[in-house]
Amino acid sequence: MRRFKYRQVLSWLCGLALLATPVATAAAQEAGLGVPGVLTYDFQSPSVIRVSTNLVVLPVSVTDSAGRAVSDLQLEDFLVTEDGHTETIARMAEAGQSPLQIALLFDLSGSVNNRFEFEQQAATRFLKKVWKAGDAVTVITFNEEPQVRLRNSRSLQEALEDLTRLQPTESATAFYDAVAKAAKLLRESATPETRQAQIVLSDGEDNRSDGTIVDALMEVQRSDTIFYSINPGGNSIRLNEISLKGQQDMAALASETGGSAFVSDENSDMDEIFGRIATELRAQYLLSYYSSNPRLDGKFRRIKVSVPTRPGMRVRSRQGYYAIQK
Repeated sequence: MRRFKYRQVLSWLCGLALLATPVATAAAQEAGLGVPGVLTYDFQSPSVIRVSTNLVVLPVSVTDSAGRAVSDLQLEDFLVTEDGHTETIARMAEAGQSPLQIALLFDLSGSVNNRFEFEQQAATRFLKKVWKAGDAVTVITFNEEPQVRLRNSRSLQEALEDLTRLQPTESATAFYDAVAKAAKLLRESATPETRQAQIVLSDGEDNRSDGTIVDALMEVQRSDTIFYSINPGGNSIRLNEISLKGQQDMAALASETGGSAFVSDENSDMDEIFGRIATELRAQYLLSYYSSNPRLDGKFRRIKVSVPTRPGMRVRSRQGYYAIQK
């Protein structure tokens, strides 16, 4: 069993003591990981999205009761509330029409390399499926530290060729640092008209990062990035607390940002999972509104998006933001 650095654990516990509302438990239960005694976190305090105006941009995914993406909604179908107050949606980019910035993160550490070749091939097929003119891809690998292999490339062929050159290692895992770094890179090149998404292939078991899960979530939220993860560990993640915590971390990141945290049991379902992510990204709406509360007072504002005209729809978007001047 891997050991966490003392300072990582101390930092994590100190951050945990300052938090108030546990969301990771709910995310873990949604992912089928509700196990009594597993540590929980509250990400409300560090979930900071910094804005320089009162413009709020929301990538929104909508699925029906069967889990199929819904792509025929109109602006008037959506209802957005901020702290319970109905907001006027200023603009909606139709499903899948706004440019997409994708960061693909590959865990090269020893804990996940037994299925690496299949993951590599599935990621290649995913890119071919989801890619659209105007999109950009960043490829980051991580073991003891994150490495940017490809940054904001608009060449599908360049991205595919880079994926073929990846090689697994037997090193440790800096998961939190990799997630934070990817989010920073996406934020640097983001515009109000783009959507940002991280797709991470990892078991989430961090034993090397300088940062914490709180730091990682803060950067993902600041970059308005949706977090998706695919854990190749299958049922083995239930065998020890470290594995459960790794998946719980990823489930919490996904829940707070409107994404999903998947667990892959067999090689054959990797393509299915990638296919679900691709379908969702291609059917994702981008809503924009100007908050009726213009004060940049640092307070947390809870966002809720619904589709009252279509009962039974499942809507996923980020949970809220802190109105803090950049």
